[in-house]
Amino acid sequence: MVRPHVEFANSVWCPFRLGDIKKIEKTQKRATKLLFKLKNKPYKDRLIHLNLPTLKYRRLRGDVIEVFKITHNIYMTKLLLLIFLSI
Repeated sequence: MVRPHVEFANSVWCPFRLGDIKKIEKTQKRATKLLFKLKNKPYKDRLIHLNLPTLKYRRLRGDVIEVFKITHNIYMTKLLLLIFLSI
């Protein structure tokens, strides 16, 4: 339930401040502790057991996907212009 909220539009709102990143990581850490068998394991072990990549990796992957879409002209050009002009 947490993961879609954390990853939604990640390329647009991607946190760059360390404090924001730590808050998001804390949310995922807390969510992985909800499983009784994993509660006392370290965070890295919980991620491995749940087959989840780190949030840092997922942010990087999302950025790479966005760059791919832009360089291969997958986006509509008018939409991109609207986004960049509004910034």
